[in-house]
Amino acid sequence: MGGHYEKGMYDQLMEVMARLDAMEDSLHNEKREHKEDVDRLNKKIDSLTEENQLLKDDNARLRSIINNDSSNTSRPPSTDQKGGKPANTFNGRKNTERKAGGQRGHTGTTLTRSDIEEKIASGRCRHEIRTIGRVSGQDYVTKYVVDLNVEPVITEIRIYADENGNYPIPVQYRSDVTYGENVKALAVTLYSEGVMSNDRNGELDLSEGSIYGFCRKFAEASEASRRHLEEMLLTQDVVATDATTVTVNGEQNYIRNFSAEDTVVYHAMDSKSIEALKGLYHFGTDHAECNVHIIRYLRKNTEDTKNRWSGEMISLLCEMNKSRKEFMAQGHEAMPAGRITDYEEKYFSISTAFALAKK
Repeated sequence: MGGHYEKGMYDQLMEVMARLDAMEDSLHNEKREHKEDVDRLNKKIDSLTEENQLLKDDNARLRSIINNDSSNTSRPPSTDQKGGKPANTFNGRKNTERKAGGQRGHTGTTLTRSDIEEKIASGRCRHEIRTIGRVSGQDYVTKYVVDLNVEPVITEIRIYADENGNYPIPVQYRSDVTYGENVKALAVTLYSEGVMSNDRNGELDLSEGSIYGFCRKFAEASEASRRHLEEMLLTQDVVATDATTVTVNGEQNYIRNFSAEDTVVYHAMDSKSIEALKGLYHFGTDHAECNVHIIRYLRKNTEDTKNRWSGEMISLLCEMNKSRKEFMAQGHEAMPAGRITDYEEKYFSISTAFALAKK
């Protein structure tokens, strides 16, 4: 009987242990399944987090693009259309709340009576007299009005025959009607610099062919001068350049200028890329953008990131430019070395703040 009891107890123990093993296996399976679920959820969270960051980046990028205008990028003012306002409304100038015109204390350049009397005496200006009141032997008060009188003038040139019955007609008068030098000069100026339409010439009745002919002859006559100016630019240590958008036969083109202190050359270009620029001039290994463009980029950085360093850099650049102009107005060719050193220290201090902001 004792043997059966012990066997029964053993069987029960084995049965309990088997059930415990089964429960342990079940717990292990559930644990593994839970771990797999947690892993899947973590991966899903990571994926959603990454997707959320991408959406944030896209949102910031699109918001930055929407806020772009000519005051914070290199885009031309003609692209500014914010708030339904017309183009050229936005620029980099700060509102000083000062009235338009010369400010109090500003040195004026008003013409004086002696200036006008000198012009009259020199014969450079036509002198006319107009009276107000009854002319008598009494004293009068003189006031001067400087104005222009632009009107078409037709000069009839009469060429008489010589003793042999021949008419010595100069080559410039081969046609019955020709245009004078003043008309040619004005047409070239208005066409090339004023960008005036060909058909706006009133009583002169200039044809497009005539205007193009004037411009072509002027270009040929100025070839030597232009080559001389270009040679002067090529000898400069620093040359400034910028491009202005123009429309040619409905296509966007550019007028690019190259300038030094007292020399400017203009070139027509169909692109303002670096490659197109290299096709005109070899401008060396170093090049930089002007401070006006840099200030736009700094302003854009301030708007997008709220960083302080970019605003401080704008203030520094403006301060340096103002100081340079003041010293030049005093007759100095450059700022004192000590002032330049101070500005360099300020520049590197702000640059350090920029480097820390990037980390």
